[in-house]
Amino acid sequence: MRIEHGGALDRAIERFGGTPGDWIDLSTGINPETFPLPPFKEETWNRLPDEKLLRSAIDGAREYYGAGHLAGIVPAPGTQSLIQLLPHILGAKGEVAILGPTYQEHGASFLDAGWRLSNCTNIDEVAPSAKVVIIVNPNNPDGRIIPKEPLLDLARRMAGRSGVLIVDEAFADAHPEVSIATHSGMSGLIVLRSFGKFFGLGGLRLGFALTTGEIAQVLSRRLGPWAVSGPALAIAAHAFSAKDDLANFSERLEARRKLLKLVLAQSGLVEVGGTALFSLVEFARAEQLQQALCTQHVLTRKFEYAPQWLRFGLPVDEIAAQRLQKRLVRALGVVGGC
Repeated sequence: MRIEHGGALDRAIERFGGTPGDWIDLSTGINPETFPLPPFKEETWNRLPDEKLLRSAIDGAREYYGAGHLAGIVPAPGTQSLIQLLPHILGAKGEVAILGPTYQEHGASFLDAGWRLSNCTNIDEVAPSAKVVIIVNPNNPDGRIIPKEPLLDLARRMAGRSGVLIVDEAFADAHPEVSIATHSGMSGLIVLRSFGKFFGLGGLRLGFALTTGEIAQVLSRRLGPWAVSGPALAIAAHAFSAKDDLANFSERLEARRKLLKLVLAQSGLVEVGGTALFSLVEFARAEQLQQALCTQHVLTRKFEYAPQWLRFGLPVDEIAAQRLQKRLVRALGVVGGC
């Protein structure tokens, strides 16, 4: 299975020229602002991460995500590592149902591990034969949201037949009302949370699994000791507890999303979905527009399975939004407008 990702700015530069500073990279759903980092003690870099540091990050995650005391919480070097591990720890291989269209790595990981894949577009279409169900909520790339109660009801049904519901909440930080992390610890439920997207720290490679104590123990053993670096744990512990910084950070994110919405509207592009971290637009000549934007040194995210879609990440500030507006107008002129 060929999977496209955002973030391949180096390949775009090789093909279309320029330097990183020339480009506006909107190809990912990562906040373009980095959360303020704490000062580091030298031993954070020099020593292996100890139990106290690990516990500090886990306790911070428990409070930040609202997980109860029964939840097992496992830090990992990015949610991608968890996505690739889960097919191997959930017992005998069977059928996995994925609510799509969505992030393709889940399906690829289960297929590679020998599972049978069934796709559905509605939660009511999940087959009773599915041993694992995967739902990204809010969804990537269209921002679809499944309400809490149907998710929790599905988790209970999965537990009743010794199955598991995996809810990937990579984009839930800015939509806390959507999250079911407060229910993590209940049987039949695994919640995945990405740290890098909302906090603008994708390069840190940090994610969390919130699940039952039993599954958490298995994941921890498979990840092995010191799976997450000391600096990553220290940054997470700091960010989870910095309530004033978090409030201001969220306000700036909201303003950034409004900027993007305004730019797209002024350009005549139609938003058909999105989250606080990206917008999905529908355009009949989306592939041509993506190429034209690349010639203007703007990188967006296209989808082979939905050639009419383009996903736009957030401009970092008003200056970047103005640059985007000008380049978008030029690109639309090349492909013939809307």
